[in-house]
Amino acid sequence: MRLRPLLHAVGCIFGLLIIVALLASPRSFAAQQSTDIPAWLKVHVGDGEGQIAQVVLQRARALYQQKMSNGAIKNPCYFAMDATRPNDLGDGKLGRRFYVICERDRSFQAISAGHGGGRDLKGIADFANGRRCAKNFGNAMDSRLTAGGAYVTSETKTSFKGYYRVSAKQDAVLIRPFVQFDGEGETANAREREIGGHPAELLRNVCLRKDPRGPSANHDGYVPFGTLVEYAGGRSNGCTSWSPSDAGQIIAMVKDDPTTLYIYPDSADIGAVARTVAAGRLLSVAGLYWNASCLREIGSPKFWPRETLEPIIAQYKKDHPAPPQGTTPICKGQ
Repeated sequence: MRLRPLLHAVGCIFGLLIIVALLASPRSFAAQQSTDIPAWLKVHVGDGEGQIAQVVLQRARALYQQKMSNGAIKNPCYFAMDATRPNDLGDGKLGRRFYVICERDRSFQAISAGHGGGRDLKGIADFANGRRCAKNFGNAMDSRLTAGGAYVTSETKTSFKGYYRVSAKQDAVLIRPFVQFDGEGETANAREREIGGHPAELLRNVCLRKDPRGPSANHDGYVPFGTLVEYAGGRSNGCTSWSPSDAGQIIAMVKDDPTTLYIYPDSADIGAVARTVAAGRLLSVAGLYWNASCLREIGSPKFWPRETLEPIIAQYKKDHPAPPQGTTPICKGQ
């Protein structure tokens, strides 16, 4: 008769130990800490320009704290992006929707960032995005879409793009850095998709200029020469693009010191918002978030999973083979 109370007591203690262990796990700890936003950071939470939505901050903090607790990163700062906010505000103004948060230094910075432009496969599927707001999201290869979710920054690569004129007698070289992102879950194919962050700049109207002594000259002694274009207010191929000045700061922060990036929304958010809009219900009543201005513009968002979209893109490529790549022309006067 005395054995039964003893077994009951042991069972209670064992159950309590399990609960303590679960609460001490990195994921549970991160989730718990994510709701405990410090007072100095709370003043930046909101829907106004330069502010961060609470759900975006909570998820970004949870991801960062999880990776910190398991030793995956040590960087004192982390990133977040709200891809539901507008990018191009008009009159040359850009929406600030990429966030650099350093809690140790109590610093918060909101900057601009581009979203994936998507594609319009004429007559088959239209998943293109405008410059201001993103309606379509996805993780398919060659879709040029932004995929929301969890990322960790990785190595930085550089690529030589060519030369451009900066004054009547001076040229400069464009060597563009690229920070590779590694994802997990739906974003696990980030490396396969070559998803990362880079300055929003490129060379247009490229021709080949004779420069046999140039360190980057080809076997015939030519180097690419073009016009430098900055497109911070434009779209990307699915990567995160920043203005050149902001990119320099961010890339320096993660050099040999990886950190986390959480991009909102993920597919579950998009699906929930789309269903709520279709039902004619208010997002706030359903406990959901989307930037109100962009939601009015796009009507309802859509997520294109790779399982659905990749076969469509593959068939389109088969039916519409790319024309042979032409040779880059020689610059006039060469």
